[in-house]
Amino acid sequence: MGEGRRPGFWALLQSLAGDQRERQSFVSESYIGMVRNLQRYGWLVPYLFGASPAICASFLGARPTSLKKWREFSYYAPYATSLRMGDIGYQNNKGGEAGIKVNYNSLEGYVESLQHAISTPCPDYARIEMLRGGEWQQLNSNILQIENEYYSSVRPKQILQGEEKPTLALARRGVAYLELRSLDVNAFEPLGISEEQMRFLESFLLFSLLSPSAPYDDAELAAIRHNINAVAQSGRDPQLKLRRNGTEVFLRDWANEIFEQMSAGCDLLDKDAELHCYCEALQRQRAKIADPDLTPSARMLAEMDQNGEEFYHFALRKSRQHQQWFAERPLDEARRLQFETLARESIEKQRAIEAADKVPFETFLQEYFAQS
Repeated sequence: MGEGRRPGFWALLQSLAGDQRERQSFVSESYIGMVRNLQRYGWLVPYLFGASPAICASFLGARPTSLKKWREFSYYAPYATSLRMGDIGYQNNKGGEAGIKVNYNSLEGYVESLQHAISTPCPDYARIEMLRGGEWQQLNSNILQIENEYYSSVRPKQILQGEEKPTLALARRGVAYLELRSLDVNAFEPLGISEEQMRFLESFLLFSLLSPSAPYDDAELAAIRHNINAVAQSGRDPQLKLRRNGTEVFLRDWANEIFEQMSAGCDLLDKDAELHCYCEALQRQRAKIADPDLTPSARMLAEMDQNGEEFYHFALRKSRQHQQWFAERPLDEARRLQFETLARESIEKQRAIEAADKVPFETFLQEYFAQS
């Protein structure tokens, strides 16, 4: 949906908004507002598509956990949707301890807050050797070593030019697209995602773009983090309430409100589709609100229970099924040759880059971080 690929869409939207600014400024601000809404309503994604309600015991090692034991070698949470998105998964704890928080209220604020994080020393990391036995242990001793180390469920992105830092690309050319990172791999689909999911997500993204998106304060940001973690850990609990505007609301009630608001967009998308698939995708996802057992996370636990298997064995069984699915659908000769040519060209380019690389890694790092 970037400006280069959808100029007509952005021109129309900007005209309807009565905005007279330079186009990219309007596009970037729209995307940042979309990011805020995807965070506000983003808990819906792990509820509908979360597929990590259990983990292999090896993931925890000897560390204590509040998760329940599943058979002998697995742990789970009874109502979990996506433990990957919860407090045992991706976190930015160090940023919080050091008082660093990313500002999503403007593109400038987002860039400045990330740049501050990647240039602010962290005493804990400073105690770690940079080099040990000739091996690099870390790139620097700052709170964030690079921008992409900061985890977020959605990121504004710009296509990089050469070795350009992501924040500089955003500052120079604005937002080109968003990266949605809260979607688990669908264990029940050979491709890891279904067309129905993509139809729903397209309409959900459109809803997030077109809905009002006021800047948020620290209280709303705390609620956003709470909601994501609550849904990841116990999203299928019928009694689960989420935080909204200083009050609590049942997940199912809020979700149904969102679906109602999305319906107009789905109707619009279906007018431009060969098949009326957007409204159908919306209704299929809505059914998961009424019946949590339809969610991928519930289906995974149900299969593990029926087969008397560990999480590891479930994952291995599904992987073999998907391998067989692809084996029964070989590529045609022209497509196979195309991929072989692309792979060969990629390897040749890698060799050429490595052969031409005469700069020591330490010098490369200095030059990379010195960009401004």
